[in-house]
Amino acid sequence: MTYEEWEVGVPEEITADPLWKIKAYRLSLFLWDLAWSDATRLMQDRRTIQLSDQLYRAVGSISSNISEGYSRSTGKDRARFYEFGLGSARESRNWYYGSKKVLGQPVVSHRMVVLSEIIRLMLTMIPQQRQLQRIVKLQAIR
Repeated sequence: MTYEEWEVGVPEEITADPLWKIKAYRLSLFLWDLAWSDATRLMQDRRTIQLSDQLYRAVGSISSNISEGYSRSTGKDRARFYEFGLGSARESRNWYYGSKKVLGQPVVSHRMVVLSEIIRLMLTMIPQQRQLQRIVKLQAIR
């Protein structure tokens, strides 16, 4: 499934939320949907049952932390949750790398491309939130 095909099926309750404007959030939800079938395939091999659980949890944690961070009132708090999401994205990348013998290189490569984009976006979002916090502090001093 492509991102465009997936996006058409996302319910309005999600797409109408201002959080939907954050590309890293959209990509992480897309990846989470893809991870369902990936985890299902991994569960069919006894050697990767635990990997499937770790992978699915890590991928789900990305969008969860972005959404929780987005809901925080300060840049400092938002940055902290975005950092958790960044950690989960990097963890997911490792789990996908370890699953290549079951999922196959084309699937793993696709997932790693999506994860790399999420990581790149989050590496921009985190400093922006920290900078926002500094600006708020400076304005409070004046």
